[in-house]
Amino acid sequence: MAENMRDIKRRIRSVQNTKQITKAMEMVAAAKLRRAQEQAESARPYADKMKEVIASVAAGTKGAQHPMLVSRPVQKTGYLVITSDRGLAGGFNANLLRNLVRDIAKRHQSRDEYAIFVVGRKGRDFLKRRGYPIIEEVTGLPDSPLYRDIQPIARKAIGQYAEEIFDELYLVYNEFINPITQRPVEKRLLPLSDLDGAEEKGLKTLYEYEPSAEEVLADLLPRYAETLVYSALLESKASENGARMTAMGSATDNATEAIDTLTLQYNRARQASITQELSEIVGGANALD
Repeated sequence: MAENMRDIKRRIRSVQNTKQITKAMEMVAAAKLRRAQEQAESARPYADKMKEVIASVAAGTKGAQHPMLVSRPVQKTGYLVITSDRGLAGGFNANLLRNLVRDIAKRHQSRDEYAIFVVGRKGRDFLKRRGYPIIEEVTGLPDSPLYRDIQPIARKAIGQYAEEIFDELYLVYNEFINPITQRPVEKRLLPLSDLDGAEEKGLKTLYEYEPSAEEVLADLLPRYAETLVYSALLESKASENGARMTAMGSATDNATEAIDTLTLQYNRARQASITQELSEIVGGANALD
């Protein structure tokens, strides 16, 4: 009985230590989430305005003939996948990668028909273990990434599309809905096809171009595509911290329940031990009589 009580006390201490860790991780994730959410929200107006300007330029020129705006027969597809470097975030990475594997299996018959750019250790390790073709990888990004952190891989993916190594490029990431909900999404990044009517959302603006509208458009389109990748990265960072905060909150609640259950078991064992000792004392006293 004493041995059993010692085991229960040891388990209670272990779960209490785990609870302290998960609670601390929940608080850290909550603090990071606030910063990441603010960063993601602040990037949206810039991307929207850039889209409006590009749509206006394209509408006033023959910009629709630009390679980044024209669909072509698809022979090879590129995927830019954004995951996290760390785990302990519930199904944040697993759900995204499961959807990616499913979509690739539906869309392609051979691994020669696609290639992958991946951000984050979790995605890289998952895809490498399964032999998926990875062209470029980026890991170790900070919690508050800057534009220059994602620019090299974004520029390489967009450049290979421009060189017609790919005929379309998809962006795969977790979209931030709220701290509890993150949604895995797949959006076609290239060719850009969502510019129609974008200039109508704001006031009509007349632009003057130097050296020419066509050259300005050719310079803006790659920058806009890179901006979309950066915005997706910010969304993913906010989603990661929201998922980790939720997962650690659930782990803390489970630890609390486990401590309550173990404490009840300990009290019952202690009561049984006391009852047994009293019985032995009474029995010994009766034997002396």
